[in-house]
Amino acid sequence: MQYIVVSYSHKNTDIAVREKLAFSNDEQKKKSLEKVLNVKSINEAILLSTCNRVEFIISTSNPSEALHAVFGTLHLHSGLSIEELEGRADVYEDEGAVHHVFAVASSLDSLVVGETQIAGQLKDAFRFAYENGFCSQKLSRLIHFAFKCAAEVRNCTSISKSPVSVASAAVSQAKEVMGGNLGGYTGLVVGAGEMSEIVAKHLVASGCNVIIFNRSMERAKNIAKSIGERIDVEPFHSLPEYINRYRLLFSATGAPHPIITDEMVDESQFERYWFDLAVPRDIEIVKDKSINIYAVDDLQEIVNTNLSMRREQARKAYEIVGRYTMDFFKWLQTLMIDPLIKDIRERAKESAMKEVERAIKKGFIPPETRKNVEKLVHNAFNNFLHTPTKQLREVAEQPRADTVIEAMKYVFNIDTEVKMMDKYKCEFIMKDDVR
Repeated sequence: MQYIVVSYSHKNTDIAVREKLAFSNDEQKKKSLEKVLNVKSINEAILLSTCNRVEFIISTSNPSEALHAVFGTLHLHSGLSIEELEGRADVYEDEGAVHHVFAVASSLDSLVVGETQIAGQLKDAFRFAYENGFCSQKLSRLIHFAFKCAAEVRNCTSISKSPVSVASAAVSQAKEVMGGNLGGYTGLVVGAGEMSEIVAKHLVASGCNVIIFNRSMERAKNIAKSIGERIDVEPFHSLPEYINRYRLLFSATGAPHPIITDEMVDESQFERYWFDLAVPRDIEIVKDKSINIYAVDDLQEIVNTNLSMRREQARKAYEIVGRYTMDFFKWLQTLMIDPLIKDIRERAKESAMKEVERAIKKGFIPPETRKNVEKLVHNAFNNFLHTPTKQLREVAEQPRADTVIEAMKYVFNIDTEVKMMDKYKCEFIMKDDVR
């Protein structure tokens, strides 16, 4: 069984392509995961879809079949040709796939390196797949280790200190175009998801007043309550009135189509700055030249500045990711070694007890000596198996481990897969503090 990742991100696709690839609701994700898992060689899959990336994380016995299934599924979902999907995709296999997932979880592959939002998004993607039966043993182990790796990167580097996310990059750009100070201005925030909440927090911290618009007033009010000062909530239907009154707007909904259209715009005598942080885009192209629209990809300059400042920390972080990648495969080999050793010892004990029982029935051994004989045989087998057991544990950390393990399984006719089913535990499944 191998791990593969098919990745589309800000690194290999522009926003127009990512809009077509994006999954705007759980039903779309579920249908695509079900289609991928219809392929017999694919036994587990996770779909990660954010404004900056769409990735399939898969456990498969046939990578070629798995890739064919993923490209076919994305073709039906997005309308993009198979040829374009294959040409744009970054494909990672086995160690490369594990390294990539660890780097993503550690926010090293993000548009803004060090932003912590991706950890929550990966956790949500894993939880969705896990709760719907799309992943279990193999990918749970992978995600478990990914979050351990991300935690060490966070604790051992300063890459996430004073983090700059896409949301805060947008606020930073707004501050620059408004003369370096947002104090006294009002920013309109459309949507009440995580991105919108981050924007609202950064705006308030910059001295800006905030008005939130969302179809669910309750969700918007909860955000306003959690932030506290300088923040109000207005009904979503009143948005057209407000966008023509204020200069700053930030939109980050999960709508499948634009929610701010050209026909909603009135001419004004002042410059307006709108930040569209959604994929697909929330804001339609407008004719009014006084409106400056920034999409996710337009924040690249701020992102690049951030990257240069964090280059040294990123190097240290990648060293941690590399170490965790090696440790992960060693851990997997250990998981295979332990049940193998246990099975060999159980078979030895079972064989010895059968022979003791047969010897007593034949009259070769007096019944009253059974306990002493069993103890003798048990000690003999323990001594005999001591060196092989020690050697097996040592080989778990060597490149030839897989070959040795498979040879032992063949010689003793052992299948450890069933015995390993409960040999993992991802304590991060239900935690809310990994964001």
